[in-house]
Amino acid sequence: MKEKIKCIVVDDEPLAREIIESYVSRINDLKLIGSCANAIEAFDFIAKNKVDLIFLDIQMPELTGIEFLKGLNPTPKVIFTTAYSNYAVDAFNLEAIDYLLKPIEFSRFLKSIHKVLKLEKPATQIKNTVDDGINYQEAFIYLKVEKKMQKIFLKDILCIESLKNYIKIKTIDREITAHKSISSIVEILPTEKFLRVHRSFIIGIDFIDAFSPSEVEIKGLKIPIGRNYKEEVKKKLGYF
Repeated sequence: MKEKIKCIVVDDEPLAREIIESYVSRINDLKLIGSCANAIEAFDFIAKNKVDLIFLDIQMPELTGIEFLKGLNPTPKVIFTTAYSNYAVDAFNLEAIDYLLKPIEFSRFLKSIHKVLKLEKPATQIKNTVDDGINYQEAFIYLKVEKKMQKIFLKDILCIESLKNYIKIKTIDREITAHKSISSIVEILPTEKFLRVHRSFIIGIDFIDAFSPSEVEIKGLKIPIGRNYKEEVKKKLGYF
């Protein structure tokens, strides 16, 4: 069995740490071994543990992520996770693997991990619980809704509708409008559980009540099947 990449999250915001921790949990090649609320905690943790990769915030009390990284020797691999774009030059001067701007989408996070794996294991393919259907009942995503990151369990999603630069997600018990494109959300959904049936609609396959060559019915909703998606829908659902 190949050894996993041991990583820690360093961020003074609890929600930011939780989001990165959830992303890490979906990548089989990563193992979260620590979560620190500031750079001082991280110094102490790294002194006692072998760390391969740090997800590091920049603006933190007492010691910034930049100052923290300059004080490490040897230096683990680092991916900066920050709300500020003006530190990018400093980050890359310190040979950071990547520089992620909050709010961080899973698809963007995944690209950073590919960079890490190319350095660690060139032939390794990344697996995550969402794409592989592993632990689907517990799988979830965070989406930006107004000023908060909302947690949404995939098993509860009935359908997703595109509203230009936004999407409207209908779940079993609520309706959410989030700032995200439908093309980016479809990339992170498991294909065995979700199907794009129209340029403006993605459906949860488990919730289909009935369907025809022109539409799908889900909990009283009638969702059209687009002309360019008919073949894919036919292949997936096996009708006419």
